[in-house]
Amino acid sequence: QVQLVESGPGLVKPSETLSLNCIVSGGSITDTNYYWVWIRQSPGKELEWMGTIAWSGGTYYSPSLKSRISISRDLSKNEFSLQLRSVVPEDTAEYYCARWETETMSAAVAGTVKRTAGDYWGQGTQVTVSS
Repeated sequence: QVQLVESGPGLVKPSETLSLNCIVSGGSITDTNYYWVWIRQSPGKELEWMGTIAWSGGTYYSPSLKSRISISRDLSKNEFSLQLRSVVPEDTAEYYCARWETETMSAAVAGTVKRTAGDYWGQGTQVTVSS
């Protein structure tokens, strides 16, 4: 089965860049029709779709983060990465990577993050933005 593991620092200073990696096993990030996704959840808030890199390498970002976010991939390592620039304390959250099918991806673009049976999620990693 597909497994995803988030990796990166748990503490980032304001104004700096939050960088996380997602290590994927059991499937290839180039497998057709799958989307490789970053999601986050702050305390008391709903899951927030941040952005996606598709199997083709195409990227899609949440409008609210578009100016600060970048998602890339390393095919040789079967990993994909998140960069969130100019962070503020409100970026403190649990960060997840996931593999989504088209149904979930379409819903996220429309504003709703779903947990569906065909998707795989990492366990999440806490990132705190603080000086």
